[in-house]
Amino acid sequence: MYDLGLLAIAIIFMVIGLLVSSILKRKFARYSKERLSSGLSGKEIAEKMLKDNGIYDVKVLSVEGRLTDHYNPADKTVNLSADVYNGINIAAAAVAAHECGHAVQHATAYQWLTMRSKLVPAVQIASNLMSFLTIGLAFAAYSMHSIMNSMLLIFIVLQGAITLFSLITLPVEVDASKRALAWLDNSRLTRDYEHSEAKDALQWAAYTYFVAALGSIATLIYYIWRFTNNRD
Repeated sequence: MYDLGLLAIAIIFMVIGLLVSSILKRKFARYSKERLSSGLSGKEIAEKMLKDNGIYDVKVLSVEGRLTDHYNPADKTVNLSADVYNGINIAAAAVAAHECGHAVQHATAYQWLTMRSKLVPAVQIASNLMSFLTIGLAFAAYSMHSIMNSMLLIFIVLQGAITLFSLITLPVEVDASKRALAWLDNSRLTRDYEHSEAKDALQWAAYTYFVAALGSIATLIYYIWRFTNNRD
């Protein structure tokens, strides 16, 4: 029952995640073909947003891969994939501004970003332990109830940390997009239709975090349900 229950949850949210990811990719493919009227590249958008927010100690770098864009608070770098870094299109502008939104959060000590950053080490350990202990839990399902309960309790604690991280990530990502869209609008770098399309792209990007959070919550509830029923 353990394997089937967890497998069902994994399949359901994997399918939902794939659907959202597929739509997101189509959106970005479409908006990547629409040249930005301001003529600025993702790199130039990022540098201007940082400057306009009085941030001068953050570097804008180009990194390999697709959808590898991220802000690193440890070394204060906005890392943009090559397509975004060099791109002069709506998708590149939206992504570059979003990542700079995280830099603005960091500079202003945004509480949710601070909390997420503090949780990163714990979540990394929890994720590694979850992968290692999954096999042990499968064996424990056919052992004594006491062993099974102990394993499930460990999984509840680890999954709880991962779920908390997923939930805290939601306001961080949504706020970064709001900052990005507000700045793009105020700076007049996007026209009306460009602003709407940038907003659409960032909204679909946010949906991926919502799906991940829901999947994490469902997994946690499943472990708690198994623990409770195993004690009866």
